[in-house]
Amino acid sequence: MNQSHPPVKRQTILIVSGSENGLVALELALAEHGLGLAYVNRGDAALSLTEEGHVALVLLDAALAGSASLELCERLARRNGLPVLIMSSAPSEDERERARQAGAAGYVRLPFATADAVNNILVELGARGLWSDGAPASLDPANLEINYHTLLAGSPDSILLLNVADRKPIDANAQAETLFGRSVAELRHRELAQLCPPLQQDGRLSADVVDDLIERVLGGEIRVFPLSFQHANGRLIDCEIRLVPLEKDRHHLLHLRLLDVTGQRLAEALRAGQNKLLEMIARGAPLHAILDRLVKLVETQSPELLCSVLLLDEDGKHMRAGSAPSLPGAYMAAIDGMEIGPMVGSCGTAMYRREAVIVSDIMHDPLWEPYRGLASAYGLRACWSMPIMLNEGTVLGSFAMYYREVRHPSTEDQRLISVATHLAGIAIERTRREAELQQHRRHLEELVADRTAALRHAKEQAEQANAELARALEHLSLTQEELVRRDKLAALGAIVAGVAHELNTPIGNSLMVATTMSERTGGLREDVRTGLRRSALEQYLQQAGEANELLVRNLTRAAKLVASFKQIAVDTASSQRRRFTLDKFVAELVLPLAATLKHPGLHVVQEVAPHLEMDSYPGPLGQALSSLFENSVLHGFGERPGGTITIAGHAVGQDEVELSLADDGAGIAPEHQDRVFDPFFTTRLGAGGSGLGLHITHNIVTGVLGGRIELQSAPGAGTRFTLHLPLVAPR
Repeated sequence: MNQSHPPVKRQTILIVSGSENGLVALELALAEHGLGLAYVNRGDAALSLTEEGHVALVLLDAALAGSASLELCERLARRNGLPVLIMSSAPSEDERERARQAGAAGYVRLPFATADAVNNILVELGARGLWSDGAPASLDPANLEINYHTLLAGSPDSILLLNVADRKPIDANAQAETLFGRSVAELRHRELAQLCPPLQQDGRLSADVVDDLIERVLGGEIRVFPLSFQHANGRLIDCEIRLVPLEKDRHHLLHLRLLDVTGQRLAEALRAGQNKLLEMIARGAPLHAILDRLVKLVETQSPELLCSVLLLDEDGKHMRAGSAPSLPGAYMAAIDGMEIGPMVGSCGTAMYRREAVIVSDIMHDPLWEPYRGLASAYGLRACWSMPIMLNEGTVLGSFAMYYREVRHPSTEDQRLISVATHLAGIAIERTRREAELQQHRRHLEELVADRTAALRHAKEQAEQANAELARALEHLSLTQEELVRRDKLAALGAIVAGVAHELNTPIGNSLMVATTMSERTGGLREDVRTGLRRSALEQYLQQAGEANELLVRNLTRAAKLVASFKQIAVDTASSQRRRFTLDKFVAELVLPLAATLKHPGLHVVQEVAPHLEMDSYPGPLGQALSSLFENSVLHGFGERPGGTITIAGHAVGQDEVELSLADDGAGIAPEHQDRVFDPFFTTRLGAGGSGLGLHITHNIVTGVLGGRIELQSAPGAGTRFTLHLPLVAPR
């Protein structure tokens, strides 16, 4: 069977579906009743066939019915006036409501049984007067037996034929008898509202709801709607009913097809309740609130059901009441604290064995022998318990289902208790984990508090130590200032002593000569008065010439010493700053220095890198190099013939130059190396050395030139002075 179906017959059933499964058998079954079958898998094809006027009824797959508003269903049912049965595997409440609004006449569940589908089609067509088997129509029950009752008897659904006038059924099938727990005779004597509970789920009176719905159906407004009925034993039955108005010989009848959706509603309520419970667990709701809601949710699945949750104590031996809102409080108080074991009712045994325990008759089961009186006092006759497990070896508690009658669990009961146990396990485990987390959090807070206290104590100690250190530093600063003052005084004393020592000799000699010449001049004056002899005059002139020469020599030395003293403090203000090339500067400086050498065989070597430009003070730099040169000549070679003085220079990095003056002379003794830059330190005292040359050089290098000077020397291996100077001197 495919899209190119033969032309439709006079009474054709159109199937709109994406699958052709089972259509051959359905076509054969419909043919026995004079009905044809057409199949399409697209909406436009369905509309095209229905416009030909031969289609009597449409079976429409929900997947092809359109979007949320089921447009194809609405067009077929309301615009074309055809009865439409929606085919769906699991119709939700939302889908049913949308189907009713779109004008659907009912549902056929997928996958469908051929006989059930044929019965649904025949009932719908018969109720609308679109199909008959040729028998005469009559309200006589015998005629109804022929024309209508056969259809009722063969229908898999619960069917009532209602007389609108008195609101009572005039016929019912066996399925309806089973649904209500009443015979046909009993049903005929009850109005439809009397088969319902007093109030519907929305709180309205059932009699008002039934009257309102009948009026609306007769007015063509609605055909399918929910209605709650009541079983003969009091159990509520949630149904979805479809009403088809009939009129026979001026009698207004309603064909009622009832679909029991109690199980479906309970399943939907259970799913919604599960989701709510999981939300509570995720939100961290209190355990007792979660367990109470769980127990009440499970109890709604059966009106006779009573449930409880027991928790296993942390000692792993005793039961504690968790939740049992519908059980007597005295009963729960009696079992609270009982020790689990192999013969402790249903719950204690289930926790001990770590497996489900089913007791269908408490009064005759040995597990309940010690507790029969307790259970009997509260009318409890059956108890099924399942342990709540964290893992294979850890029991958290138990979930129990009680009944006040002897009862064995069905498959649905076992599934329900498994779901409840699983949810209870999640809640209890989450609570335990939360408790452990709280304990860890408290422990962490204690550790943090201890650590904070320790840190605070350490901080206080550090602050105290810091205060003591500050006081010590203040004292040290005062001490340092005192030491600096003393060092300055000592240095000043050394300088003054050196100056006095150095100047004492020439000035003393000059004073002695002047005093002597003063005395000789006085004697000469006396000789002139008494009579001057030529020999005395010549002697005086000779002595005056010698005194004059000695005076000039000593005063000259004193002048040189004063000039050296002035050089100790380098005056940068009077120095000329300019850019110069180091190799040319050294060459111009060495030329006059080498010309004054009086040592035979002494050579001067220059190894300065070319084109090395400096922005500095050439005057002080030349003075420093000249002083180092004279020091090498005087102390390195002395009276030794021959030797070499090397002046070398090269760049270090991008902003520094290294300039050295080295000789291969006598070297400096180790004990003198730390003092060579001290003022007035000399190893040639009385031999022409003042001890200021290297001190002045050190001041020039570290002061105006902005560098530093280093000494390397060993006795007999020569001496090297290295100047580390910036290419651009500080301003």
